[in-house]
Amino acid sequence: MLNIQLKRKSKGDIIFEVFLTIFMILFVIVTLYPILNTLAISFNDGIDAVRGGVYLWPRMFTLKNYETVLSNANLKQAAFISVSRTVIGTVTHVFLTAMLAYILSRKEFVFKKQLSFIYVLTMYVSGGMIPGYILIKKLGLLNNFLVYIVPGLVSAFNMIVIRTYINGLPDSLVESAKIDGAGEFRIFMQIILPLCKPVLATVALFVAVGQWNSWFDAMLYCSASPKLTTLQYELMKLLSSTTMQGGGTGTIEMLKNGGGMVTPASIRAAITIVTALPIVCLYPFLQKYFVSGLTIGGVKE
Repeated sequence: MLNIQLKRKSKGDIIFEVFLTIFMILFVIVTLYPILNTLAISFNDGIDAVRGGVYLWPRMFTLKNYETVLSNANLKQAAFISVSRTVIGTVTHVFLTAMLAYILSRKEFVFKKQLSFIYVLTMYVSGGMIPGYILIKKLGLLNNFLVYIVPGLVSAFNMIVIRTYINGLPDSLVESAKIDGAGEFRIFMQIILPLCKPVLATVALFVAVGQWNSWFDAMLYCSASPKLTTLQYELMKLLSSTTMQGGGTGTIEMLKNGGGMVTPASIRAAITIVTALPIVCLYPFLQKYFVSGLTIGGVKE
């Protein structure tokens, strides 16, 4: 059976498949090498890493880099805040943005075009950092956990993406539900949301990554409250202090808790792995939704 299938393929098809296979293998190597190299440096002794030559496997294995990163006294509280803002921020953002997208997708909504224009306008025009800070202060959100949630409740871009997906759903579903006596909220919760799982998962992944990686808002709005610090902000401060002490040139720094050595490069690698690990673990569960969500609007029927 296999020989029959091989005979049916032309020489051009075989050459193309071989070329494509080689190209994809090279592409995977190029993609994975920076990650594996960073992982190797993070587990490598700081002094030894300065000499270079560490590629895919640590030459002198050590956990001192991670001990330095994880020895931060505020790290547990910062991790709790980061996880909380990621979960709460993602859920509220996806739900409210999807609700807005559903409203603006209804043909019978009178002010659909006007509101859509206003939301799209916010993608191109911004008040800037100073007016934004003044607004946050006037709202009483300084040194408040809600400052991580409220400003990002709705996104114009994500609203357009979800609305585009909803517009692709058959109108007969909504019409039949209305005939059966269902209200708009019930239609949204029981019909629209279940059918929008791919696009919602895609948006949720983007929002979760943004919330998890965000540190600037913690520095800007909550720097006076150590209890509201985030994991990224604490790691950024650790990286900045290490770089300043080492002069940014890989100068060796003594650890306080022993005779091990770390450098700015090794600390940077360990911080990169610590911050990326949760997202890397989460992505496989959302991959199928992510791929299907990226093809929104790719096929028109």
